[in-house]
Amino acid sequence: MQRIVRTLLTQRVALLGVLIVVVLAVMMSLDTAGMLSGSYDTDYLASTLISAVPVAILGFAQLIVILSGKAGIDLSVGAVVSISGVVFGFSYGVWGLGLVPAILLTALTGVVCGAINGYLIAYIGFPPLIATLATFYALKSLAMVVSGQRPINSQTIQDFYSAARPVELPLIGQYLPDFPMAVFTFLLPAVVLMWLLLNRTAYGRRAYAIGTNDDAAKWAGIDTRRTRLIAYITAGGLASMAAVVIVAQFASARPDAGTAGNGLALPAITIAVLGGVAITGGIGRVAGVLLATLLVVWLNAGLLLAIPGNPGTQMQLLAMGVMLIGAALLNNYASKRYGIVK
Repeated sequence: MQRIVRTLLTQRVALLGVLIVVVLAVMMSLDTAGMLSGSYDTDYLASTLISAVPVAILGFAQLIVILSGKAGIDLSVGAVVSISGVVFGFSYGVWGLGLVPAILLTALTGVVCGAINGYLIAYIGFPPLIATLATFYALKSLAMVVSGQRPINSQTIQDFYSAARPVELPLIGQYLPDFPMAVFTFLLPAVVLMWLLLNRTAYGRRAYAIGTNDDAAKWAGIDTRRTRLIAYITAGGLASMAAVVIVAQFASARPDAGTAGNGLALPAITIAVLGGVAITGGIGRVAGVLLATLLVVWLNAGLLLAIPGNPGTQMQLLAMGVMLIGAALLNNYASKRYGIVK
């Protein structure tokens, strides 16, 4: 029993797997008892994954910047989503550049935004909180000005909704629910690329090193400034891809897509921390962020059925706050008790 507890406390992937099973079991039991306003079945769970795609991608963005240490964080990802979505809306829906050139231009927009953050933080020495908060306001305003405070919803953009449509898997699709296409065209490539970057490249080893001990990394000959700059550039590129998914999801390029309401930055940070990313840097896994996304999305989906309307939305925010506090406390306890959390 003690070994199981130790595993759950030190292996975040194992703990998240157990929590996902618990959430699914509880919600399905409530569904069987007729206590939900709709069916909490596999079809419903699969359909909610369209919301998981952009949140998971932004969670990966937070993973790499927090991992790089020095109080790394990116509060601007929501604003990068907004300005990148506007660029995609104009380039694909108004200028008619074609899908591939429009996506490349959108990715370039996110990379430039990330490079600005990275330069301010790594080379000028701005605290990440201040630098990314400043670019958040600047990019949020720029998205509004460039778009004239109006969404871009030309017929081409409306037709782009097909990129988010549910599709049947080949060969075994008749036995499984349909999954949103964005899961395969955006999420899975992001998972694979992030895993390879952090686990199979020299850059990944450098990123973990500077997050663990910046001074030791410098003595080891690592260019810490360049490594940290690349982390923020990667985060900006990921945010731009999340923007494309959100445009497809809503069939509209909205200038407030990433900043409306509570924005997308805080949910992404919450998912990263819940996924086991140490806020001090040097610790974090792609699998943890992915499982944390599934936990949050499927829990929120169940809460909306259990508590319909605005109260359900408020309960989602409450659950998010409780999970964030719980994850932080758990990280602190496990690191003091066992010395390592993965």
